[in-house]
Amino acid sequence: MEHLDVLIVGAGISGISGAYHLKSQCSGKSYAIFEGRSAIGGTWDLFRYPGIRSDSDMYTLGFSFKPWTEAKAIADGPSILNYLHETADEYDIKSKIRLNHRVVGASWDSATARWTIDYTFGEAQTKGQLTCNFVYMCTGYYNYHQGHRRDFPGENNFKGQIIHPQFWPENLEYRGKKVVIIGSGATAVTLVPAMANEAAHVTMLQRSPTYVVSRPGEDAFANWLRKVLPGKLAYGLIRWRNVLFQMYFYTMARRHPAQVKERLLGLLREELPADFDMAKHFTPTYNPWDQRLCLVPDSDLFAAIKAGKASVVTDHIEQFDEAGIVLRSGERVDADIIVTATGLQLQVLSGVPFEVDGEAVDFSKTFSYKGMMYSGVPNLASAFGYTNASWTLKADLTAEYVCRLLNHLDATGQTTCLPETGREALEPAPWLDFSSGYVTRAMESFPKQGHVAPWKVHQNYALDLMAFRFGKLEDDVMRFSKPKTA
Repeated sequence: MEHLDVLIVGAGISGISGAYHLKSQCSGKSYAIFEGRSAIGGTWDLFRYPGIRSDSDMYTLGFSFKPWTEAKAIADGPSILNYLHETADEYDIKSKIRLNHRVVGASWDSATARWTIDYTFGEAQTKGQLTCNFVYMCTGYYNYHQGHRRDFPGENNFKGQIIHPQFWPENLEYRGKKVVIIGSGATAVTLVPAMANEAAHVTMLQRSPTYVVSRPGEDAFANWLRKVLPGKLAYGLIRWRNVLFQMYFYTMARRHPAQVKERLLGLLREELPADFDMAKHFTPTYNPWDQRLCLVPDSDLFAAIKAGKASVVTDHIEQFDEAGIVLRSGERVDADIIVTATGLQLQVLSGVPFEVDGEAVDFSKTFSYKGMMYSGVPNLASAFGYTNASWTLKADLTAEYVCRLLNHLDATGQTTCLPETGREALEPAPWLDFSSGYVTRAMESFPKQGHVAPWKVHQNYALDLMAFRFGKLEDDVMRFSKPKTA
């Protein structure tokens, strides 16, 4: 049976980051990357809807070790996917990726300090098995096979097309058609301007408003700095400038929500027509950063509204009919195509069943160690990014920490690292303190966080940087050991 030192699961941003750090910091380790789909890229290969782009700047969404060199700071999906391919080629990571390899089970044996991995591969889903010392899950946080969509009354009566953005049909023809996009999150505000130029009209139908902010698609200062400084130096400076600004803005939003709300709404008033109903359509009832803000590059959403190509309707859906949607208010919205941009379905560790010494792991009953490992589960880590900043910032730090753990095991002659809650009673709290629907729907199935470090999940890059890169590995919580029979 094949044996690996490390199995990385997932070949998106997190998996490529993990492979780079493993190659550079643990060069003697054998590893492979299992990717369940037929292509690398994760989110950036899966989503194909019009206008797909980042909602974070590429100086922080890009890897710490691979400078982003294009002019646009808010990048489209194909550009990001190309960047991931470039990275995987540049660091010879593709040779370690096994496409169409899906992990279907993992079982830990303390006597041998090894995971036994069950997987399927190929179109025939042939069964396979291997063992490894450490599993690094880089599969993201949502279900790739199913998005979140409620069943709408009467939807079978609708004569047009109903589409979920996660499964966008190739070559969809929407020129000259009336399009209704249900939702108000990042996907919806991306789709509206992207489809408005060709559609007869696009309506964003929302139950409640979201905070929407505009930002230039290109960072003029960053592009200038890259001309006068070496590429890596300029990238590092811009990255830290953006990180610090994100942290400052998030802190201000938490400490002074009313002032930040008024500032955001003030900026929005400058973008919209004077007669636009701001209070109804763009004034949320919650505070900034209770949910993630939606980014609009170069005011494209507002330009589509001002040009009359798009509109916003805030109401509840009563039912679908043959030609569109009837609203609770009694009004209706005609449609040829309805896009249900209603969110993701969150999933813990890609839904893979884990066992430790024959006992099934219920992750909802575990505590999250540093937001990356799980109490009572040895030699397992996962990448999970920030809710208030770019995913890659945390993914890079997590990969570094995994390498530190692996090197520490080798240096001390140990084989197992296991976070244990110990005698101290932890006060459980949801892993994510976030009021977005896609988060609250799933938090019961996710691990809990505690009230003290290292069980507290920080949404703070600076704190995590110090803890992950410089913090003690032997912290009275992480237990290092080797099998007694060894």
